[in-house]
Amino acid sequence: MDSKIDKADAKVQKIRERKRRKSSEDRKVGSEIFDKITLETLYKLANQDYLDVLNGAVSTGKEANVLKGITKNNNYVAVKIYRIATSDFKKMDYYVHGDPRFNIKTKNKRQLIYAWVNKEFKNLKRLHNAGVNVPEPIVNSNNVLIIEFIGDTKGNPAPPVKNQPPKDSEEFFNKLLVQLKKFVHDGKLVHGDLSNYNILNQNEEPLIIDVSQSVVLDNPISHELLQRDIKTLVNEYKKLGVKTSYEEVYKYVDFKL
Repeated sequence: MDSKIDKADAKVQKIRERKRRKSSEDRKVGSEIFDKITLETLYKLANQDYLDVLNGAVSTGKEANVLKGITKNNNYVAVKIYRIATSDFKKMDYYVHGDPRFNIKTKNKRQLIYAWVNKEFKNLKRLHNAGVNVPEPIVNSNNVLIIEFIGDTKGNPAPPVKNQPPKDSEEFFNKLLVQLKKFVHDGKLVHGDLSNYNILNQNEEPLIIDVSQSVVLDNPISHELLQRDIKTLVNEYKKLGVKTSYEEVYKYVDFKL
């Protein structure tokens, strides 16, 4: 009997320890996201009626967290907050330089992130105006970007294709290629990191997200990035049973970079 009690006590102790560690990790993440300037930025956006309440995480990444926001009109928005402490500044610098829209000479990490967020906002605006299926951008300030919430009326976010593959992969892939062609031809941008992690399955319609690294066609690295995007998509959708090839997709996109 005593040994059973001891085992039960040990199990409870392990659960408590896990909870303590998780609580500590949550506090650490919270402090990395909500530093003083970020809190001031969110407060300013709230005063401008872009946001009323933050209500839980949509996704968590190394560089940014996406939170679900609610406006005073009870509409959902997605609030993307870039984390100053853990962002990959070398990667950001690589994608920002060569873009004629940005003349970034500073090595200040915070200023580079602000430019990165502004770049994502401008890319989304450009793509949305071109008719590409992306979230509509609403506003950006410092390291905070507020965009259209993609999900249902109850606040459930649309899942990435990686987590919820389409019911008809062939049909979904064909729709995705239409969006990819619009992205390049009409938006005149190359995504640069396109995969099923950043393509949402919105009621069996593809919606492209995470366009911060996307580059203009004039950028010297645009052709290399387009080739990489196509190779990734072909590999992923072949695994989902789609009969396709790199040559076929590249010919369809058919843009002489």
